[in-house]
Amino acid sequence: QVQLVESGGGLVQAGGSLRLSCAASGRTFSSYSMGWFRLAPGKEREFVGAISWSGDSTSYSDSVKGRFTISRNNARNTGYLQMNSLKPEDTAIYYCALSSAAVQRTTISEYRYWGQGTQVTVSS
Repeated sequence: QVQLVESGGGLVQAGGSLRLSCAASGRTFSSYSMGWFRLAPGKEREFVGAISWSGDSTSYSDSVKGRFTISRNNARNTGYLQMNSLKPEDTAIYYCALSSAAVQRTTISEYRYWGQGTQVTVSS
């Protein structure tokens, strides 16, 4: 079993930055690829980005590519989502998740463990 706890969310003005963290406990964090998803009001949960278990490969949705960066520190059992140039449409609850796959996955069903989410609000 793995427990995930996100942190770092908050209120930021458009154009600003936030860094989300995802702390893992339980089974070996480095055995899993990690993804970030978000849920905005009135929308379905969507893929934001993901990183392989080793950290040497990443994928991003078109809506965040070039603005968001995913990284991980396996020694600290922690993953990160650096969000720059934030837009009001980035407002959502952000979730981290772990997949048993070694490489990054983009679909919700491929993720086994989920955090509780952290709210990000971007004001215009």
